[in-house]
Amino acid sequence: MKKVITYGTYDLLHYGHIRLLERAKELGDYLIVGVTSDDFDKHRGKINVQQSLMERIQAVKNTGLADEIIVEEYDGQKIDDIIKYGVDIFTVGSDWEGTFDYLKDYCEVVYLSRTEGISSSSIRTKNSQLKIGLIGSIDHTKKIYNECKFVNGIEIAGICVEEDNDYETYLGKNDFVTSNYNELLDRVDAVFIINHPTKHYNYIKKALNKKKHVICESPITLKKEQLEELYEVAEKKKCILMEGLKTAYSTAYSRLLLLLKCGIIGNIISVEATCTSLKNLNEYKLSDIKNNWNSICSWGPTALLPIFQILGTNYKTKNIISKYINKKEHFDTFTKIDFVYDNATAAMKVGKGIKSEGELIVSGTKGYVYVPAPWWKTDYFEIRYEDTTKNQRYFYQLDGEGIRYELVNFVKATKDKQQSHIILKDVSKAIIKVIEDFYNDEVTEIK
Repeated sequence: MKKVITYGTYDLLHYGHIRLLERAKELGDYLIVGVTSDDFDKHRGKINVQQSLMERIQAVKNTGLADEIIVEEYDGQKIDDIIKYGVDIFTVGSDWEGTFDYLKDYCEVVYLSRTEGISSSSIRTKNSQLKIGLIGSIDHTKKIYNECKFVNGIEIAGICVEEDNDYETYLGKNDFVTSNYNELLDRVDAVFIINHPTKHYNYIKKALNKKKHVICESPITLKKEQLEELYEVAEKKKCILMEGLKTAYSTAYSRLLLLLKCGIIGNIISVEATCTSLKNLNEYKLSDIKNNWNSICSWGPTALLPIFQILGTNYKTKNIISKYINKKEHFDTFTKIDFVYDNATAAMKVGKGIKSEGELIVSGTKGYVYVPAPWWKTDYFEIRYEDTTKNQRYFYQLDGEGIRYELVNFVKATKDKQQSHIILKDVSKAIIKVIEDFYNDEVTEIK
């Protein structure tokens, strides 16, 4: 019996997939189909997959062409599978020609021509095309602009600039740039707002009232009452309002949360998060201060995220300690916040004028989690125990600092017409409440 094996993601199974499977089946007597796992797809940079692993396996099964279905989970597995299953022929689409020639040492390799004009990528793009506009300075919009290129279903329809900058250094000749926000809103389905936090509320409200979906860099507002109002407007207008906090959408961070919820380090007693970036703030003029993000807005939402997602938002007390470069403008060079819960404690340190180890440490009754600097864009973390032989290390692919993952999530939310569950509203409200208290001067100042 001649065995044939092939692999694929098989997202949104289409005629091209079926035709390849049919031709693979014709090469032998027994066809094994490897379906890539969700994590392996992310590892390979395929972040736009819309169907779950089980849905994709079922779709392949329903074709009736596979005699056996396996899951591909790691690099090098193809060699293991060929040896394990006694495979005679490995086959894959001709767009991979030459890539798998190394398998010729183990079996025959056949590259099959693909069906022209059809692919999962083109189907995803067609089904979820979203025209998006960017609002903010060149420094803030540039990263988003570049990451949008990696996400199927997004078209940059324009950029709203707020200062004179040379956007031509990274924009295409046909890109639409305007200083008129209303003009931008008329061209788009959604906006990504990355301007100064003091402007977020008005920009978001105007977009929602025009029935445009919104993703906004955190903090969404500086007042909890305003945030609640915007959520109500979004629900009324049937729009998505999503918090742009890239750390929350990275694979490593989300896997970490799941492990903690499973009790891998026992009862959690402490969460400590530090985020800093060293800048010479003493050179800032008053105009610079008014137009720049302070420490609490730049880093506060990121540092508060794991605290509220791990320990919850019902803390008993909090104590805010800040050092200012300009107290009148609430421009802090450093802020430390301590939280006390019924059964745990937490601390966050953020700063733009100081430098510290940007790590995340979660302590429990059985062990602790260590995420090295910069923890907010990590692809690696450790679970550590008293018995070091039991320590575990976890590695996950991180592309685009997590920005492209949040963009994928945003596109999916707009398509499904359902708010993202990655950052719950209660967490967003708790983050804003802390920042609001900071602006209300509920702070102990250090000189």
